[in-house]
Amino acid sequence: IYSAGPAAFVAYAIGGLLVLLIMRMLGEMAVMNPDSGSFSTYADRAIGRWAGFTIGWLYWCFWTLLMGWEAYVAGKILNSWFPFIPIWGYMLMVIIGLVWVNLQDVKNYGEFEFWFALIKVIAIVLFLVVGSLAIMHLWPWGEPAVAGITNLTAQGFMPGGFSSVVTALLGVMFAYMGAEIVTVAAAESKNPAREIRKASNSIVWRIILFYVGSMFITVCLIPHNNPLLKDPTWGTYSVTLSALGIPEARHIVNFVVLTSVCSCFNSAL
Repeated sequence: IYSAGPAAFVAYAIGGLLVLLIMRMLGEMAVMNPDSGSFSTYADRAIGRWAGFTIGWLYWCFWTLLMGWEAYVAGKILNSWFPFIPIWGYMLMVIIGLVWVNLQDVKNYGEFEFWFALIKVIAIVLFLVVGSLAIMHLWPWGEPAVAGITNLTAQGFMPGGFSSVVTALLGVMFAYMGAEIVTVAAAESKNPAREIRKASNSIVWRIILFYVGSMFITVCLIPHNNPLLKDPTWGTYSVTLSALGIPEARHIVNFVVLTSVCSCFNSAL
């Protein structure tokens, strides 16, 4: 947002469209040939052994490296609350805990993932409700300037030009990671064709509502050059909710982020 301006939500919309196209194509291939190797297997069959081998190992490396990052973020958040234990200590606890979860039977894994996901979904829905009320001037608290859609154009909709929106796509695509897991796991479901079709179709409204919708609300309510947006210890939602007068918004959002990174680590593992 800081670099692309209010047009950041356009980057999310473009990224969402790319994900929809990819998932549509991947979904068709997965319905026809359900396989836990997913796109690496399809690349192997259609392009050649070298393609399947390269894509498969790149994907493995991506998730392996990401687990380290997710554990670090979890450790950083926990250390900010209870600094008497170093970040690496929290990282070790998170890693051991989630490896233990993955070593249990699949029911336990599903239970953990259900609650991790539920917290994220409830949080984003509440954010959408509160933000929408503020846009409609129905939210009674917070800074007087935080209402309506004035910030959308107050300092220019695309202050850095369209090139800044394209650059923002790099960060946006990182936020969309994980959608493809649907097809990776499909081969192990009871009815792969039905489950893949249902999951691929549900991605449409999830992208529109959770990603593009929440980003649109954010750029409406806070100026894109808010210095807190550059501060790595503040999240976008934290800045927005603090401006809306939500007490301890930063800690609330950090708790949601903690469950989110644990969920991501769990899935990656």
